[in-house]
Amino acid sequence: MQVSAWIIPAIIVFVPLYAAFRKVPVYETFIEGAKDGFGTAINIIPPLVGMMVAISMFRASGAMDLMLGAVKPVFDAIGVPTEILPLGILRPLTGAGSLAFTADLIQNYGPDSMIGRIASTIQGSTDTTLYVLTVYFGAVGIKRTRYALKVGLFSDLVGFVAAIVICMILFG
Repeated sequence: MQVSAWIIPAIIVFVPLYAAFRKVPVYETFIEGAKDGFGTAINIIPPLVGMMVAISMFRASGAMDLMLGAVKPVFDAIGVPTEILPLGILRPLTGAGSLAFTADLIQNYGPDSMIGRIASTIQGSTDTTLYVLTVYFGAVGIKRTRYALKVGLFSDLVGFVAAIVICMILFG
């Protein structure tokens, strides 16, 4: 028997039944929660739009190409595929953009290529730090993010480097 196939339907049935047993007004409580969720979504939209505009400006201005050109010689010298460099920049900024870039790399080079393996490992080893800080911290009104930003970006850098090193050791 597959427990995983039944756990979600069981929770969906159990929670309202338990609430009804405890005499909790199930529908009214659900509606109240939905109202709170809608308010949270409204609070998230301005920081999300701001982040999307900033990402578009970063890419359209040529700043990303300038950064890539500066580090390309170092990557070429140590034998790391330079095709994954934009992923290292995109991943802390946008989850959807980095996933689309990873999918493009995998489609062009194959999932079993070094580029595909490194890109997949980076995708799973790093986070969308700036997106998380902008949207979630903005939604709850946190204004001072200095340590969270430093730690988040540092952990992204460590994940990026570790993904490359581990893939080079295992598959290189």
